[in-house]
Amino acid sequence: MTDRLSLALSGGIVALPETGRVLLMRPPGGLSTEALPLDRIVAEQGFRPDFEALEARGVTVTPEAEGSFSGAIVFAARAKALTFDMLARACARVGPGGPVIVDGAKADGIDSVLKRVRAAAPVGEVYSKAHGKCFAFEAPAETPEDWAAPPASVDGFLTAPGVFSADGIDPGSALLAEHLGDLAGRVCDLGAGWGYLSARVLAEPKVTECHLVEAEHAALACARANITDPRARFHWADATRWEGGPFDVIVTNPPFHSSRKADPDLGRAFIAAAARLISPRGRVLLVANRHLPYEAALNAAFGEVTVLDDAQGYKVIAARRPIRRQA
Repeated sequence: MTDRLSLALSGGIVALPETGRVLLMRPPGGLSTEALPLDRIVAEQGFRPDFEALEARGVTVTPEAEGSFSGAIVFAARAKALTFDMLARACARVGPGGPVIVDGAKADGIDSVLKRVRAAAPVGEVYSKAHGKCFAFEAPAETPEDWAAPPASVDGFLTAPGVFSADGIDPGSALLAEHLGDLAGRVCDLGAGWGYLSARVLAEPKVTECHLVEAEHAALACARANITDPRARFHWADATRWEGGPFDVIVTNPPFHSSRKADPDLGRAFIAAAARLISPRGRVLLVANRHLPYEAALNAAFGEVTVLDDAQGYKVIAARRPIRRQA
């Protein structure tokens, strides 16, 4: 739990119902449970690392919550469409008049969220602390139609709010796709998202399997809908820790943000995972923003690194001959 939410609860500024289940929507993995009724809480968290962290703390957690609840806490997401979709679903779960608590950072647009909520329902006292806000409202009898953001078809693919490149094909992935000809054998798509690269991989007849590894449950659900090829295998997992392989080819467009901050270490972790999962004679095909400093990590993990393309602000890199180090 954020300090802000904890203080708002302990100070009586916002309150949870005394009985019944409480739904937490996208709580952080570092959630503190001290002020929460742990025996009545169900956390809905689709991001696998946070899911596992919550589970390790003894929180009942699921990627998709079901049933009704006495109250809900929504943790604002970076994608505003996802935040309001969660609010719409929270209102449906608690029913008209049910309490919905919202906690979010200024950087995640909590001010504009508060403004839109106030236009739909009365809001109680607002608690401001640590560059964010916490407030509560009662679910209205009719939730505004523009709050819900169901999966949508974009560029012929199903996407969902909050997933990477929800508005269409990522330009970096499109550039990498131009270099996916003549693939064969077992292929892995690390950080597969909603499946664009895997769809291009599976267009190659010599590919025997394509394993989609994706940490976001919603994105993987879209990938399942987008790809019906029987050669596809789906894994809801943290790509940096997943155990599989060996693969003949690995394709990846690694994420490079943790929250709103650029985090090259995340891309480096993907590179290390690719080096671990690729076969000795296999190759890794990676795309990244031109400014990201991945060369040192690639050269440390592979004996051969080649830039195949450098265009539109992206670079496509091929890596071979993984360097195996003794533990």
